[in-house]
Amino acid sequence: MAYYHRLGNIPPKRHTQFRQPDGSLYKEELVSSKGFSGIYSNLYHIHNPNNVQNIGKPTPFDWEIAKEHGLNQTHLKTAGVGTTGKDYLSARKMLMMNNDVMMGICSPEQRKMDYFFKNADGDELLYIHDGEGVMYSQFGKLEVRQGDYIVIPRTTIYRFEFKEEGPLRILVIESKGPIETVKRYRNEVGQLLEHSPYCERDIRPPHEMHTESEKGEYLVQIKKQGMLHPYTYGHSPLDIVGWDGYLYPYALSIHDFEPITGRIHQPPPVHQTFQAWGFVICSFVPRLFDYHPLAIPAPYNHSNIDSDEILYYAEGEFMSRKGIDRGSFTLHMGGLPHGPHPGTVEKSIGAKATEELAVMLDTFKPMFVTTQGLEFVDRNYPMSWTE
Repeated sequence: MAYYHRLGNIPPKRHTQFRQPDGSLYKEELVSSKGFSGIYSNLYHIHNPNNVQNIGKPTPFDWEIAKEHGLNQTHLKTAGVGTTGKDYLSARKMLMMNNDVMMGICSPEQRKMDYFFKNADGDELLYIHDGEGVMYSQFGKLEVRQGDYIVIPRTTIYRFEFKEEGPLRILVIESKGPIETVKRYRNEVGQLLEHSPYCERDIRPPHEMHTESEKGEYLVQIKKQGMLHPYTYGHSPLDIVGWDGYLYPYALSIHDFEPITGRIHQPPPVHQTFQAWGFVICSFVPRLFDYHPLAIPAPYNHSNIDSDEILYYAEGEFMSRKGIDRGSFTLHMGGLPHGPHPGTVEKSIGAKATEELAVMLDTFKPMFVTTQGLEFVDRNYPMSWTE
Protein backbone atom coordinates (compact mmCIF):
# COMPACT_ATOMS: atom_id res chain seq x y z
CA MET A 1 0.00 0.00 0.00
CA ALA A 2 1.58 3.25 -1.14
CA TYR A 3 1.36 5.49 1.88
CA TYR A 4 3.57 5.91 4.91
CA HIS A 5 2.65 4.44 8.29
CA ARG A 6 4.49 3.98 11.60
CA LEU A 7 3.79 2.28 14.90
CA GLY A 8 5.68 1.94 18.17
CA ASN A 9 9.16 3.26 18.95
CA ILE A 10 11.74 3.91 16.25
CA PRO A 11 14.99 5.96 16.15
CA PRO A 12 15.09 9.42 14.52
CA LYS A 13 17.29 8.13 11.67
CA ARG A 14 17.42 4.80 9.86
CA HIS A 15 20.44 2.52 10.30
CA THR A 16 21.64 4.31 13.45
CA GLN A 17 22.11 3.17 17.05
CA PHE A 18 18.82 2.44 18.81
CA ARG A 19 19.36 1.01 22.29
CA GLN A 20 17.21 -1.08 24.61
CA PRO A 21 16.78 -0.17 28.30
CA ASP A 22 19.65 -2.55 29.19
CA GLY A 23 21.98 -0.74 26.78
CA SER A 24 22.02 -3.42 24.07
CA LEU A 25 21.04 -2.54 20.51
CA TYR A 26 17.66 -3.24 19.02
CA LYS A 27 18.11 -5.34 15.87
CA GLU A 28 17.02 -3.47 12.75
CA GLU A 29 15.47 -5.43 9.86
CA LEU A 30 14.69 -4.03 6.42
CA VAL A 31 11.77 -5.78 4.71
CA SER A 32 11.89 -4.65 1.08
CA SER A 33 10.41 -5.50 -2.31
CA LYS A 34 12.03 -5.57 -5.75
CA GLY A 35 15.42 -5.80 -4.11
CA PHE A 36 15.95 -2.28 -2.80
CA SER A 37 13.81 -0.56 -5.47
CA GLY A 38 10.24 -1.24 -4.29
CA ILE A 39 8.23 -0.37 -1.20
CA TYR A 40 9.78 -1.32 2.15
CA SER A 41 9.53 -1.03 5.93
CA ASN A 42 12.13 -0.95 8.72
CA LEU A 43 11.43 -3.10 11.79
CA TYR A 44 13.17 -3.04 15.19
CA HIS A 45 13.53 -6.37 17.04
CA ILE A 46 14.36 -7.08 20.66
CA HIS A 47 16.11 -10.31 19.59
CA ASN A 48 18.08 -11.36 16.53
CA PRO A 49 15.55 -12.25 13.79
CA ASN A 50 17.92 -15.00 12.56
CA ASN A 51 17.84 -16.96 15.84
CA VAL A 52 16.82 -20.31 14.31
CA GLN A 53 16.78 -23.26 16.74
CA ASN A 54 15.59 -26.03 14.44
CA ILE A 55 14.56 -26.64 10.83
CA GLY A 56 12.11 -29.48 10.32
CA LYS A 57 11.43 -31.68 7.32
CA PRO A 58 9.56 -29.88 4.52
CA THR A 59 6.19 -31.23 3.39
CA PRO A 60 4.32 -30.62 0.10
CA PHE A 61 1.88 -27.73 0.13
CA ASP A 62 0.74 -27.33 -3.45
CA TRP A 63 -2.09 -28.21 -5.81
CA GLU A 64 -2.48 -29.87 -9.21
CA ILE A 65 -4.52 -28.88 -12.25
CA ALA A 66 -7.33 -31.30 -13.16
CA LYS A 67 -6.50 -31.67 -16.85
CA GLU A 68 -9.50 -33.93 -17.43
CA HIS A 69 -11.94 -31.10 -16.61
CA GLY A 70 -11.57 -29.68 -20.11
CA LEU A 71 -13.17 -26.54 -21.54
CA ASN A 72 -16.39 -26.17 -19.55
CA GLN A 73 -18.24 -23.24 -18.09
CA THR A 74 -17.99 -24.18 -14.43
CA HIS A 75 -20.02 -23.86 -11.25
CA LEU A 76 -18.33 -24.99 -8.03
CA LYS A 77 -20.96 -25.68 -5.38
CA THR A 78 -19.24 -24.95 -2.08
CA ALA A 79 -22.26 -23.39 -0.37
CA GLY A 80 -22.93 -26.33 1.94
CA VAL A 81 -19.32 -27.02 2.87
CA GLY A 82 -18.59 -26.98 6.60
CA THR A 83 -15.10 -26.99 8.03
CA THR A 84 -12.48 -27.82 5.40
CA GLY A 85 -9.68 -28.88 7.75
CA LYS A 86 -8.45 -28.88 11.32
CA ASP A 87 -6.22 -25.80 11.28
CA TYR A 88 -5.60 -22.70 9.16
CA LEU A 89 -3.19 -24.35 6.71
CA SER A 90 -4.74 -27.81 6.40
CA ALA A 91 -8.12 -26.12 5.81
CA ARG A 92 -6.89 -24.28 2.71
CA LYS A 93 -8.52 -25.82 -0.37
CA MET A 94 -7.33 -24.18 -3.57
CA LEU A 95 -10.01 -24.84 -6.19
CA MET A 96 -8.64 -22.96 -9.23
CA MET A 97 -5.17 -21.93 -10.34
CA ASN A 98 -2.78 -20.83 -13.06
CA ASN A 99 0.83 -19.65 -13.03
CA ASP A 100 -0.12 -16.21 -11.64
CA VAL A 101 -2.81 -16.87 -9.04
CA MET A 102 -4.65 -19.49 -6.97
CA MET A 103 -8.12 -19.18 -5.47
CA GLY A 104 -9.94 -21.27 -2.89
CA ILE A 105 -11.64 -21.52 0.48
CA CYS A 106 -10.58 -21.98 4.09
CA SER A 107 -12.88 -22.91 6.97
CA PRO A 108 -10.69 -24.20 9.81
CA GLU A 109 -12.06 -26.09 12.78
CA GLN A 110 -9.50 -24.48 15.11
CA ARG A 111 -10.11 -20.76 15.60
CA LYS A 112 -6.69 -19.91 17.08
CA MET A 113 -3.42 -20.71 15.34
CA ASP A 114 -0.75 -22.26 17.59
CA TYR A 115 1.99 -21.45 15.06
CA PHE A 116 2.88 -18.57 12.74
CA PHE A 117 2.66 -18.62 8.94
CA LYS A 118 4.89 -16.91 6.39
CA ASN A 119 4.08 -17.11 2.69
CA ALA A 120 7.37 -16.60 0.85
CA ASP A 121 5.81 -17.63 -2.49
CA GLY A 122 3.32 -14.83 -2.94
CA ASP A 123 1.11 -12.04 -1.68
CA GLU A 124 -2.21 -13.06 -0.19
CA LEU A 125 -5.66 -11.52 -0.41
CA LEU A 126 -8.14 -12.93 2.11
CA TYR A 127 -11.84 -12.10 1.97
CA ILE A 128 -13.60 -12.73 5.30
CA HIS A 129 -16.94 -14.15 4.17
CA ASP A 130 -17.93 -15.20 7.71
CA GLY A 131 -16.23 -14.61 11.03
CA GLU A 132 -14.25 -11.98 12.90
CA GLY A 133 -11.08 -11.88 14.92
CA VAL A 134 -7.57 -10.46 15.14
CA MET A 135 -4.55 -10.86 12.91
CA TYR A 136 -1.21 -10.55 14.72
CA SER A 137 1.93 -9.86 12.68
CA GLN A 138 5.32 -8.15 13.01
CA PHE A 139 3.47 -4.97 12.06
CA GLY A 140 1.06 -5.15 14.99
CA LYS A 141 -2.57 -5.93 15.65
CA LEU A 142 -5.24 -5.76 12.94
CA GLU A 143 -8.87 -6.44 13.79
CA VAL A 144 -10.79 -8.12 10.96
CA ARG A 145 -14.48 -8.75 10.41
CA GLN A 146 -17.00 -10.04 7.88
CA GLY A 147 -16.65 -8.33 4.50
CA ASP A 148 -12.98 -7.39 4.93
CA TYR A 149 -10.36 -7.84 2.28
CA ILE A 150 -6.98 -8.41 3.98
CA VAL A 151 -3.92 -7.74 1.83
CA ILE A 152 -0.87 -9.58 3.21
CA PRO A 153 2.47 -8.88 1.49
CA ARG A 154 4.71 -11.90 0.99
CA THR A 155 7.03 -12.85 3.89
CA THR A 156 4.68 -11.26 6.46
CA ILE A 157 4.75 -13.49 9.55
CA TYR A 158 1.28 -13.76 11.07
CA ARG A 159 -1.26 -15.75 13.00
CA PHE A 160 -5.04 -15.40 13.40
CA GLU A 161 -7.25 -15.64 16.43
CA PHE A 162 -10.88 -15.85 15.33
CA LYS A 163 -13.86 -15.67 17.65
CA GLU A 164 -15.26 -19.07 18.57
CA GLU A 165 -18.92 -18.29 17.97
CA GLY A 166 -20.52 -18.35 14.52
CA PRO A 167 -19.35 -19.68 11.16
CA LEU A 168 -15.87 -19.02 9.79
CA ARG A 169 -15.30 -18.95 6.04
CA ILE A 170 -12.45 -17.28 4.18
CA LEU A 171 -11.92 -16.79 0.45
CA VAL A 172 -8.18 -17.16 -0.21
CA ILE A 173 -6.34 -15.69 -3.19
CA GLU A 174 -2.58 -16.17 -3.53
CA SER A 175 -0.70 -14.06 -6.09
CA LYS A 176 2.78 -14.57 -7.55
CA GLY A 177 3.09 -10.78 -7.87
CA PRO A 178 2.28 -7.88 -5.53
CA ILE A 179 -1.38 -7.06 -4.88
CA GLU A 180 -1.85 -3.30 -5.21
CA THR A 181 -4.42 -0.55 -5.35
CA VAL A 182 -5.54 0.24 -8.89
CA LYS A 183 -3.07 2.41 -10.82
CA ARG A 184 -5.73 4.50 -12.57
CA TYR A 185 -7.19 5.45 -9.18
CA ARG A 186 -3.89 7.07 -8.09
CA ASN A 187 -2.24 10.40 -8.83
CA GLU A 188 1.44 10.84 -9.69
CA VAL A 189 2.53 10.61 -6.03
CA GLY A 190 0.41 7.55 -5.24
CA GLN A 191 -2.54 9.20 -3.47
CA LEU A 192 -5.94 7.77 -4.31
CA LEU A 193 -7.83 10.19 -6.52
CA GLU A 194 -10.98 12.08 -5.59
CA HIS A 195 -13.09 9.91 -7.91
CA SER A 196 -11.63 6.60 -6.72
CA PRO A 197 -14.32 4.23 -5.33
CA TYR A 198 -12.38 4.10 -2.03
CA CYS A 199 -9.72 6.23 -0.36
CA GLU A 200 -7.05 6.08 2.33
CA ARG A 201 -9.65 6.68 5.07
CA ASP A 202 -11.19 3.32 4.18
CA ILE A 203 -7.89 1.44 4.47
CA ARG A 204 -7.08 0.03 7.92
CA PRO A 205 -3.40 -0.71 8.63
CA PRO A 206 -2.35 -2.40 11.88
CA HIS A 207 -3.47 -0.02 14.62
CA GLU A 208 -1.57 -1.19 17.71
CA MET A 209 1.80 -2.80 18.39
CA HIS A 210 1.74 -6.31 19.84
CA THR A 211 5.19 -7.06 21.23
CA GLU A 212 6.06 -10.57 22.45
CA SER A 213 9.47 -10.35 24.15
CA GLU A 214 9.65 -13.77 25.82
CA LYS A 215 12.09 -16.45 24.73
CA GLY A 216 10.97 -19.98 24.03
CA GLU A 217 10.18 -22.22 21.06
CA TYR A 218 8.11 -20.57 18.35
CA LEU A 219 7.11 -22.42 15.19
CA VAL A 220 6.90 -20.53 11.88
CA GLN A 221 5.55 -22.51 8.92
CA ILE A 222 7.17 -21.02 5.81
CA LYS A 223 5.66 -21.67 2.37
CA LYS A 224 8.32 -21.64 -0.34
CA GLN A 225 8.26 -23.29 -3.79
CA GLY A 226 5.15 -25.30 -2.96
CA MET A 227 6.53 -26.73 0.28
CA LEU A 228 5.95 -26.01 3.96
CA HIS A 229 9.22 -25.55 5.84
CA PRO A 230 8.86 -25.70 9.66
CA TYR A 231 11.30 -23.28 11.32
CA THR A 232 11.57 -23.11 15.11
CA TYR A 233 12.95 -19.87 16.56
CA GLY A 234 14.22 -19.12 20.06
CA HIS A 235 11.84 -16.18 20.46
CA SER A 236 8.57 -14.91 19.04
CA PRO A 237 8.79 -13.28 15.60
CA LEU A 238 6.55 -10.59 17.08
CA ASP A 239 9.37 -9.14 19.21
CA ILE A 240 9.04 -5.80 17.37
CA VAL A 241 8.98 -2.54 19.36
CA GLY A 242 8.33 -0.32 16.35
CA TRP A 243 8.43 0.01 12.58
CA ASP A 244 7.78 2.45 9.77
CA GLY A 245 7.43 2.36 6.01
CA TYR A 246 5.14 1.59 3.11
CA LEU A 247 5.04 -2.23 3.23
CA TYR A 248 2.54 -3.77 5.68
CA PRO A 249 -0.71 -5.75 5.75
CA TYR A 250 -4.00 -3.87 5.75
CA ALA A 251 -7.76 -4.37 5.59
CA LEU A 252 -10.35 -2.80 3.30
CA SER A 253 -14.03 -3.61 3.78
CA ILE A 254 -16.07 -4.46 0.70
CA HIS A 255 -18.78 -2.36 2.37
CA ASP A 256 -16.58 0.72 1.96
CA PHE A 257 -16.30 0.28 -1.81
CA GLU A 258 -18.48 2.97 -3.42
CA PRO A 259 -20.00 1.73 -6.70
CA ILE A 260 -19.79 3.63 -9.97
CA THR A 261 -23.11 3.59 -11.83
CA GLY A 262 -24.43 5.03 -15.11
CA ARG A 263 -27.42 5.45 -17.40
CA ILE A 264 -26.63 2.17 -19.18
CA HIS A 265 -24.99 -1.03 -17.98
CA GLN A 266 -21.44 -0.47 -16.76
CA PRO A 267 -18.72 -3.02 -17.63
CA PRO A 268 -16.83 -4.90 -14.88
CA PRO A 269 -13.75 -2.59 -14.84
CA VAL A 270 -15.80 0.03 -12.93
CA HIS A 271 -15.89 -2.47 -10.06
CA GLN A 272 -12.10 -3.01 -9.96
CA THR A 273 -10.66 -2.97 -6.44
CA PHE A 274 -7.11 -4.38 -6.75
CA GLN A 275 -4.57 -5.16 -9.44
CA ALA A 276 -1.75 -7.72 -9.62
CA TRP A 277 0.42 -9.48 -12.16
CA GLY A 278 -1.89 -11.36 -14.48
CA PHE A 279 -5.23 -10.57 -12.85
CA VAL A 280 -7.55 -8.00 -11.30
CA ILE A 281 -10.03 -8.19 -8.41
CA CYS A 282 -13.45 -6.53 -8.61
CA SER A 283 -16.17 -5.98 -5.98
CA PHE A 284 -19.88 -6.14 -6.83
CA VAL A 285 -21.75 -4.30 -4.10
CA PRO A 286 -25.28 -2.97 -3.44
CA ARG A 287 -25.94 -0.25 -6.01
CA LEU A 288 -28.56 1.50 -8.11
CA PHE A 289 -29.18 0.01 -11.52
CA ASP A 290 -28.89 1.86 -14.80
CA TYR A 291 -31.35 4.71 -15.26
CA HIS A 292 -31.68 5.10 -19.04
CA PRO A 293 -35.41 4.74 -19.84
CA LEU A 294 -34.68 1.65 -21.96
CA ALA A 295 -31.90 0.27 -19.75
CA ILE A 296 -31.44 -3.49 -19.29
CA PRO A 297 -29.90 -4.06 -15.82
CA ALA A 298 -28.85 -7.64 -16.55
CA PRO A 299 -25.40 -7.94 -18.12
CA TYR A 300 -25.13 -8.59 -21.83
CA ASN A 301 -23.60 -11.74 -23.31
CA HIS A 302 -19.84 -11.56 -23.48
CA SER A 303 -17.12 -13.43 -25.38
CA ASN A 304 -13.78 -12.61 -23.82
CA ILE A 305 -10.90 -13.58 -26.06
CA ASP A 306 -8.08 -13.25 -23.50
CA SER A 307 -9.51 -13.44 -19.97
CA ASP A 308 -11.16 -15.95 -17.70
CA GLU A 309 -13.77 -14.67 -15.24
CA ILE A 310 -14.32 -16.14 -11.78
CA LEU A 311 -17.12 -14.91 -9.53
CA TYR A 312 -17.48 -15.75 -5.86
CA TYR A 313 -21.04 -15.11 -4.72
CA ALA A 314 -21.09 -13.75 -1.18
CA GLU A 315 -24.52 -12.31 -0.40
CA GLY A 316 -27.88 -11.44 -1.92
CA GLU A 317 -29.71 -12.51 -5.07
CA PHE A 318 -27.84 -12.67 -8.36
CA MET A 319 -30.30 -11.62 -11.02
CA SER A 320 -28.39 -13.02 -14.02
CA ARG A 321 -27.87 -16.50 -12.57
CA LYS A 322 -30.12 -19.41 -11.64
CA GLY A 323 -29.11 -22.14 -9.20
CA ILE A 324 -26.38 -20.04 -7.59
CA ASP A 325 -26.06 -20.00 -3.81
CA ARG A 326 -24.14 -18.05 -1.21
CA GLY A 327 -20.60 -19.41 -1.49
CA SER A 328 -20.83 -20.55 -5.11
CA PHE A 329 -18.01 -20.02 -7.61
CA THR A 330 -18.51 -19.66 -11.35
CA LEU A 331 -15.65 -19.89 -13.86
CA HIS A 332 -16.43 -18.57 -17.34
CA MET A 333 -13.55 -19.40 -19.65
CA GLY A 334 -12.18 -17.25 -22.44
CA GLY A 335 -13.13 -18.65 -25.83
CA LEU A 336 -16.72 -19.36 -24.78
CA PRO A 337 -19.55 -16.81 -24.58
CA HIS A 338 -21.22 -16.34 -21.23
CA GLY A 339 -24.12 -14.24 -20.06
CA PRO A 340 -27.42 -14.18 -18.21
CA HIS A 341 -29.45 -17.34 -17.87
CA PRO A 342 -32.66 -17.58 -19.96
CA GLY A 343 -35.49 -15.45 -18.58
CA THR A 344 -33.30 -13.28 -16.38
CA VAL A 345 -32.90 -10.44 -18.90
CA GLU A 346 -36.64 -9.70 -19.22
CA LYS A 347 -37.05 -10.19 -15.49
CA SER A 348 -34.39 -7.57 -14.76
CA ILE A 349 -36.07 -4.78 -16.76
CA GLY A 350 -37.52 -2.19 -14.41
CA ALA A 351 -35.45 -3.26 -11.41
CA LYS A 352 -34.06 -0.23 -9.58
CA ALA A 353 -31.27 -1.66 -7.43
CA THR A 354 -29.44 -4.78 -6.28
CA GLU A 355 -28.29 -5.89 -2.85
CA GLU A 356 -25.73 -8.42 -4.09
CA LEU A 357 -22.16 -8.85 -2.85
CA ALA A 358 -19.64 -10.74 -4.97
CA VAL A 359 -15.88 -10.91 -5.48
CA MET A 360 -14.64 -11.27 -9.06
CA LEU A 361 -11.23 -12.45 -10.22
CA ASP A 362 -10.41 -11.75 -13.89
CA THR A 363 -7.26 -13.46 -15.14
CA PHE A 364 -5.28 -12.72 -18.30
CA LYS A 365 -4.20 -16.35 -18.70
CA PRO A 366 -6.44 -19.42 -18.59
CA MET A 367 -7.60 -20.52 -15.15
CA PHE A 368 -7.90 -24.22 -14.34
CA VAL A 369 -9.90 -26.23 -11.83
CA THR A 370 -7.67 -28.19 -9.44
CA THR A 371 -8.04 -31.82 -8.52
CA GLN A 372 -9.41 -30.66 -5.14
CA GLY A 373 -11.92 -28.48 -6.97
CA LEU A 374 -13.40 -31.40 -8.94
CA GLU A 375 -15.50 -32.62 -6.00
CA PHE A 376 -17.51 -29.39 -6.09
CA VAL A 377 -18.23 -29.28 -9.85
CA ASP A 378 -21.89 -28.89 -10.90
CA ARG A 379 -22.00 -31.19 -13.92
CA ASN A 380 -25.22 -29.64 -15.24
CA TYR A 381 -23.95 -26.05 -15.35
CA PRO A 382 -22.50 -25.99 -18.89
CA MET A 383 -25.97 -26.79 -20.25
CA SER A 384 -27.84 -24.40 -17.96
CA TRP A 385 -28.40 -21.84 -20.76
CA THR A 386 -30.56 -24.31 -22.68
CA GLU A 387 -34.11 -22.93 -22.94
